[in-house]
Amino acid sequence: MIDPKELNNDRQLAYWLLFVCVAIFIMLVIGGATRLTHSGLSMMTWDPLLGWIPPLSEAAWLDSFKHYQQIPEFHELNPDMDVEGYKGIFMLEYIHRVWGRLIGIFFLLPFLYFLFAGKIRRSLRPQLITMFALGGLQGVLGWYMVSSGFDQAHVSQYRLTAHLMAAFTIFAYILWVATGLLYPKREPSLYSVKPLFWIVAGLTMLIAVTISAGGFVAGLKAGFAYNTFPLMDGHFIPEGYGMLQPYYSNWFENIAAVQFNHRILAESVLLLVIAAFIYSRKFELVGPAKRGMHMMMGMVVIQFTLGVATLLSVVQLHLAVAHQGGAMLLFAFALYTLRMLQTTEHK
Repeated sequence: MIDPKELNNDRQLAYWLLFVCVAIFIMLVIGGATRLTHSGLSMMTWDPLLGWIPPLSEAAWLDSFKHYQQIPEFHELNPDMDVEGYKGIFMLEYIHRVWGRLIGIFFLLPFLYFLFAGKIRRSLRPQLITMFALGGLQGVLGWYMVSSGFDQAHVSQYRLTAHLMAAFTIFAYILWVATGLLYPKREPSLYSVKPLFWIVAGLTMLIAVTISAGGFVAGLKAGFAYNTFPLMDGHFIPEGYGMLQPYYSNWFENIAAVQFNHRILAESVLLLVIAAFIYSRKFELVGPAKRGMHMMMGMVVIQFTLGVATLLSVVQLHLAVAHQGGAMLLFAFALYTLRMLQTTEHK
């Protein structure tokens, strides 16, 4: 029998971890806006301790702007920018970095409280410490990504995708633990849900691969090309798909190939989620598992629509940011569904 006190402690921990997940989601949205407005390279230094403080005088702003004027992005993208325009892109990147530090505080302070209050089971402590460590490493990886843009007019698409997928990994780990704490009871089902569990597990992995492909689309700014749908400028497979050698480099460095791959993956996700939803009806799911399948089904349609709209609009800011946020929501719903199927048992 589960100790009611331990159950209540786990529920408190789950709510705290879900709050951290929401903070990470907001971080992802801010990061998308930062990338799309070319704000990410506006801060030329990284100071984990004193980075809370922006320039406070006109002289400090001019000095910071002078550093920005030395990198290729300024000369190629913003040669006419003045210090007032620079303040705009600086503050967006500043908010992005400060929010990242705040997430660390949102995690650390409650963790210390729960720890010293004796509300964290011993078996759970290594997982929470790992979460905090991964968050710190994500900050280092973010700077590693930014530094790749100091000698070219954009950051490395490899480092950008690594930074993006690290955020999704941390988010997934925290969400998985939180939902396990929140739903410890097993939901009944008339059938064994193991086949559906493995199908949703495969879909979750496919969504993650599609998101990583989207990272390369973002890194290469491939969304600004081939702004037609469903064909790519009149072709199913765009001309020049395999123009680079070795061949596999097209998947990461060729704009035509990168966008085509992301399209095919997104279309596959849409069709397979619909098929999985139809298949799930035979299991007569109840409770959170049924709710998860419905949320995943609804979100995949919204996300696909946002992707097409973003492409046809030639990457309008509000649509592109919504599309990036939608990717995390779809991934979250798939992971939630997977977790709920794991806690569903056969009657």
